[in-house]
Amino acid sequence: MSEKGKIGIIGSGLIGQSWAMLFASVRYNVVIYDVDYEQVKNAHNKIKNELEIMEKNGTLRGNIGAEQQIALIKGVSTLEEVLKDAIFVQECIPEVLSLKQELYGLIDKIICPQTIISSSTSTFLPSHLSEKMEHRNQVIVAHPVNPPYFVPLVEIVPSEWTESWIVQKTRSIMEEIKQSPVTLSKEVPGFALNRIQYAILNECWHLVNDGILNVQDVDTVMSEGLGMRYAFLGPLETTHLNAEGFTNYTERYANSMHGVCQHFKAPPKFEGPLVKVIADQLNSKTPLEDLQKRRLWRDQSLTKLSQLKKYNNY
Repeated sequence: MSEKGKIGIIGSGLIGQSWAMLFASVRYNVVIYDVDYEQVKNAHNKIKNELEIMEKNGTLRGNIGAEQQIALIKGVSTLEEVLKDAIFVQECIPEVLSLKQELYGLIDKIICPQTIISSSTSTFLPSHLSEKMEHRNQVIVAHPVNPPYFVPLVEIVPSEWTESWIVQKTRSIMEEIKQSPVTLSKEVPGFALNRIQYAILNECWHLVNDGILNVQDVDTVMSEGLGMRYAFLGPLETTHLNAEGFTNYTERYANSMHGVCQHFKAPPKFEGPLVKVIADQLNSKTPLEDLQKRRLWRDQSLTKLSQLKKYNNY
């Protein structure tokens, strides 16, 4: 057994499995709980296979082998078992607010004062999850990016009543498992990643809807253009480098940027006939039966990119 302490995972789906592997990679004892214990056993088998494959491929994270990491991950059959003596618990159940609130009500009756309860939610504010809890000051969001094992960003989002030590300890743990945390000073709908992502998707929708670009060309703008830069630089540093600093960039382009933005349309609702148009074009490139194959290719590509970034630090 590791002396580093116990991490609990609630939810045995792909996100929960990724979290379990990340924590085990730095020698935490990890316990996984789900309402269906068969799902826990299935998750453990999938984790074992994934870690063994990654070890063979040379993409395993951490400085201990797959067998040692697998030994650190156990399944449990009750909520009490996953919470007992845990220093940190990551909740990964489906994105249904009523289900999460019910779970947090149960957690509230069991939780110890030293345990951090962290949600993987990409949708719900931490205050909405914890507002009825006695121990709401111990709840925070640590939102990963799918797939977390290959994409290191984690958004740490406190509510107004989350204690400061919870925020600091959560960030410290994320850094320890080699993720790249960003800490929001307060909760805001969509957090940061989805606010930026939705702004991009909104304009992509309009470009296709107005017949300016097809789906493939829209995606090419990102994959062969902006995405190439954004894999290494954020949009703000990109502007800094594209002129003689950010101040000079605004002097050059502020008026033209403002002018273009006047033509932006209101956010679409992503419904109606265009949904089928976009879906058909995406399906022509990647049929639904090939999605898992394409995801595997994506994950392999992200692994290679993360390795490049690791050894290409400026």
